[in-house]
Amino acid sequence: MKVIVNDEAVELDGPTTVDGLLTRLGFPDKGIAVAVDMSVLPRSQWGVTVPDGAKIDVVTAVQGG
Repeated sequence: MKVIVNDEAVELDGPTTVDGLLTRLGFPDKGIAVAVDMSVLPRSQWGVTVPDGAKIDVVTAVQGG
């Protein structure tokens, strides 16, 4: 199973949730937003299974001025 995360191919051994994928890839628990196939996914839905071939964008919040 393959997905694209921030324009990079990621091979998955089998079905995984969005939350599981983010953990596996080392993203922080807070301060990020996720879009799956160009639709923003609320944190309450990160338990859904990532579809095969999905394009996932993860954006990290940055503080500054």
